[in-house]
Amino acid sequence: MSIHSSATGSLVIHSARIVDRGEIVEDGWVRFADGEIVGRGTGTTWEPADETIDAAELAGPGAVLTPGFVDIHGHGGAGAAFDDGVEAIRTGRALHRAHGTTRAVISLVTAPLDDLARSVATIADLMETDADILGIHLEGPFLDPAHHGAHEPSLLRAPAADDVARLLEAGRGTVRQVTIAPELPGGLDAIRQIVAAGSAAAVGHTSADATMAVAAFEAGASILTHAFNAMPGIHHRAPGPVLAAAADHRVILEAIADNVHLDPHVIKLIFDSAPGRVALITDAMAAAGSADGHYDLGAVSVTVENGVARADDTGSIAGSTLTQDVALRRAVDAGAVLPEAVRALTETPARAIGRDAVLGSLRAGMTADAVLLDAELRVARVWVGPRLR
Repeated sequence: MSIHSSATGSLVIHSARIVDRGEIVEDGWVRFADGEIVGRGTGTTWEPADETIDAAELAGPGAVLTPGFVDIHGHGGAGAAFDDGVEAIRTGRALHRAHGTTRAVISLVTAPLDDLARSVATIADLMETDADILGIHLEGPFLDPAHHGAHEPSLLRAPAADDVARLLEAGRGTVRQVTIAPELPGGLDAIRQIVAAGSAAAVGHTSADATMAVAAFEAGASILTHAFNAMPGIHHRAPGPVLAAAADHRVILEAIADNVHLDPHVIKLIFDSAPGRVALITDAMAAAGSADGHYDLGAVSVTVENGVARADDTGSIAGSTLTQDVALRRAVDAGAVLPEAVRALTETPARAIGRDAVLGSLRAGMTADAVLLDAELRVARVWVGPRLR
């Protein structure tokens, strides 16, 4: 697989199955010019360009062209953890970019407040030079200790307004998402505070029942962090936050389609229960694209065996080793139709963080991020456009 910039000149990619916004267009072509999508059609109706690529020749019969993948929840890759600074972020992003993730939100795990504020400020600075970074996701410290997962319990805290404000201000408008347990003291007020600042509030790592989850969504929360994981499941007398989220058309449900966090039947259930509102995330930690062994996830020591990451002290699943192209294949294998699986990697995650005006589609006027896959949905080539407007 190879990665190319689409920021200069003109390019036509033709003879592809275009999968975009819930539709499949056979024998399609897309035209890029200076990092933007400027045309689209079928057959041989394109005008000459600086470069012309036959998708079927490059990726084989049945080649699929999709928008660039958007990951709103990932922690690292290629042996590097996003919590460890600029070079670690760049190392991890290079791995995921090669697997089709053209843009990503950088997720940080729970850490002391001073450390988190410094990390947030560092990533805000990095966004001025690294155009593929969409912002920051704070997965902690405002989480329920009973559902801490791979977060250090001693560092968790209730969301005091001053602490929330400090982290948001450190990001200078780049904090895209904050995961919060709404039942914590001050939780619903914190959700309102996060949303008022222009960030998305996400319900996760929580003991919330359905009633509390509904209250969180009414307060403005619009994402469910890795559905089913680190929260109560579905019971016939206690439906929990997953069904509350699926019933609310304002809410997007994150899903980790690795067949470890979610059984394939549950992956299919999420797609069926929340059509057009599933965001396939990686929740990848440093071991994605790397070897089994011992890793650190924030303050938690993790062992990866057979590609499954677990915290050494509790045995809890500690992120994944997933890439988004694998998530696509797992979702399709589980029974999700291809257009909806692609939507869950592109349009829907872009919408979750308010970037769907420029990302997540191959329509004219969008940023020229694209992924070419073969008929088996393996990445053949990736194009990344310029800094977002």
